[in-house]
Amino acid sequence: MLDETARSLFADSWETVAAVFVGILRMDAARHPDDTRTAELVGELSMKSETFRRWWARHKVVRAGHDVKSLRHPVAGRLTLRTEALTFPDDPDQTLFVFLADPGSPSDEALRMLAAWAGGQGRQDAVRNPERSGPPG
Repeated sequence: MLDETARSLFADSWETVAAVFVGILRMDAARHPDDTRTAELVGELSMKSETFRRWWARHKVVRAGHDVKSLRHPVAGRLTLRTEALTFPDDPDQTLFVFLADPGSPSDEALRMLAAWAGGQGRQDAVRNPERSGPPG
């Protein structure tokens, strides 16, 4: 909400993404009304962001699920990724957000290029081939 750099990563959907995360935060706050860290975060965002105050006042609750997001990467450019929110049965307060590109898509190719570039001087085995079973390498 407060970081301009983070806002710039969402190609054309920052407001949509941020509003969803405000709804997820509201659900968490309702589930844990005595959590001081959540209360402090809500307080800070309320003091520093008119947009957050407006969205928080809507009382909209959102459960994390699946979606499609457009991101703007500084090197790879525009990425269109599917997101999945995975909640652990033994710890429903923990959620893992996974971002996936459709196989063979321009976003998939861009992610492979980034992984090879960042993973060790162009090592192609740093990227797992979804057509092949088993770990990379």
